[in-house]
Amino acid sequence: MRSTPRHLILAAVGGALALGLSAAASATNFLQVYHQALRNDPTYRQAYATYMAAREARPEAWAALLPQISAAAGETWSHSAGSSGQIGSTANNTFYTYNLSNSSNTAAKQWSLDLTENLFSWTDWMNLKAANKQVAEAQAYYEAAAQDLILRTATAYFNVLAAVDTLHAQESSLKALTLGLTQAKERFKVGLIAITDVEQARAARDTAAAAVITAKQTLANALDQLQVITGSQYSNLTEPGTGLPLAMPHPASQQAWVQTSLKQNLALIASRMAADVAEYNVRAAFGSDIPTVSLVASRSYNNDSTNQTIFGREIRGLGSMNNDRQIGIEFSLPLFSGGGDEAHIHQTQYQAMAAQDAVEQASRSTIQQARDAYLGVITGIANVRALHQAMTSSETAFQATQAGYKVGTQTEVDVLNALSSLVAAQTNYATSRYSYINSIILLQYAAGTLTPSEVAAINGWLTKTVSVGPSGAMTPEGMTPPPAPPEK
Repeated sequence: MRSTPRHLILAAVGGALALGLSAAASATNFLQVYHQALRNDPTYRQAYATYMAAREARPEAWAALLPQISAAAGETWSHSAGSSGQIGSTANNTFYTYNLSNSSNTAAKQWSLDLTENLFSWTDWMNLKAANKQVAEAQAYYEAAAQDLILRTATAYFNVLAAVDTLHAQESSLKALTLGLTQAKERFKVGLIAITDVEQARAARDTAAAAVITAKQTLANALDQLQVITGSQYSNLTEPGTGLPLAMPHPASQQAWVQTSLKQNLALIASRMAADVAEYNVRAAFGSDIPTVSLVASRSYNNDSTNQTIFGREIRGLGSMNNDRQIGIEFSLPLFSGGGDEAHIHQTQYQAMAAQDAVEQASRSTIQQARDAYLGVITGIANVRALHQAMTSSETAFQATQAGYKVGTQTEVDVLNALSSLVAAQTNYATSRYSYINSIILLQYAAGTLTPSEVAAINGWLTKTVSVGPSGAMTPEGMTPPPAPPEK
């Protein structure tokens, strides 16, 4: 497996800090937003904590194979007092009874040291091998989380830009339709058009106002989604300029990317590690039928001293001392456990089968993901080019329709249709550029090659600053565009 991208991530964060990226307001480009996501995204931080916890599986498994030593020590004091009935006899065989009073004080000191070492335990060795695979699986998931952070950040970032472009297009449409409504009223006054044309212009203008409100809501939602990842708010971001490169993937082969994905896709690697863990769990379960051999050794010491009083006479120095040493080999073989061991073996076998099927499913999903992402880049290039031409043509068509409307060769409906086509073309073109960039990221994500260096490369394409802050207060009045000019 490749080294964890945390090294790259920490280096990227260090570089960001060196540049003095401290305030949310200064994070205006994609790379800076990504650095903030590294520090603040709870999903990624959770993945890191989960990975660090999973790493402890290896020392835990090793612990079962190393000597187990325990020690105990103590000192106790005890006192007892009482009397007991006794039977005595005289010289002439006359019996009598009396009470024997006694008391004792005992002080005892003891300590022990025990050692156990498994000389052979099949289950423990298989658990160690399973733990190694568990750590590798956790590392793969953590690396996947690092790449997923780039993907989620890019998706949220470009969703904001797409929402901004849509809002600008709708606001431009509203401005043009407001002007068109004013002109229609003037033309109606001098008898050049019918009142129906004025009402059509008014309806189009009101529809555009509603579209602006919807676009503002979409932008606000997109900004909230970005804030969930980064924990920060932004008033401006950078977007692609006119020099966005449209380059073919390298290598320019769908099958090559599929093969790379089958080798390096982190979700697939993690599923393979999980299958290995399940296989070792099966082997460990068979250990219930295999003998265990252990070395046991112990050392113990006990010393107690008792002072006893009988008939008022104190007898001191009574006690005992033991200093024991033991060493031996223990052989353990479970003979019958009520069928529980057999059931556990069957359970692990079925779990291993499920894990193998999960690998197959992950493999097929990886192939599909790589193919779709590759096609997304290819079609993205074609879409950007085609939609740019469509936007240029729509601009020309709208200008021509406006000119025709002024001289009476085009109707109000023609102008509205041309404007609607222009707004759609502008929005589609902007969206196509972000889809193309996201496809590049998705392709590298599928291949398992997505790193912070790709974020830096994409950031170099974003050369134009755009305001993304809400243009009005989050109230019905603030979200509503200005009304149409009143009648004169």
